[in-house]
Amino acid sequence: MSIFAQLQDAIATTLNVAPEKISETTSADNLTAWDSLGHVNLMMAIEQTFDIYLEVEDFSKLTSVEAILAYLDSRDIR
Repeated sequence: MSIFAQLQDAIATTLNVAPEKISETTSADNLTAWDSLGHVNLMMAIEQTFDIYLEVEDFSKLTSVEAILAYLDSRDIR
């Protein structure tokens, strides 16, 4: 399974939306379910899905699928 597909699944499951609604352009700005509480839950889901630890300082930077994919790539998760 690709990194995007894993992330898509994590977002869809965590925010309780259809996976088809998640694309590489999805962000907190264009997905209403991605609110502040959803964001915290999503950060925890990303940690579990990819077996990484996110610094709280990084949370504010990870507000889009594009940003999360770039972050995962920077951590050599491919």
